[in-house]
Amino acid sequence: MRKSDRSFYNWLMTNRNSMAANEVQQFANNAFLDSSFPKQSSDFDELSKYLEENTTYLMSMTTLDEAWSLYNAER
Repeated sequence: MRKSDRSFYNWLMTNRNSMAANEVQQFANNAFLDSSFPKQSSDFDELSKYLEENTTYLMSMTTLDEAWSLYNAER
């Protein structure tokens, strides 16, 4: 699978860390436990809406912004 073909979730899972040293890693850990997370999506607006309306584990949407920036840098 080419990097550009990866969904955001697939990329995010590469950031899981049991020590959760930073907010993106904690986000990844929590998204892994979220069975409703839109796993196939690569659409920022869809992901943002889902997180705003359906989750409590993302303390700040700036964490999504940071993760999205890192995701796009690797695409």
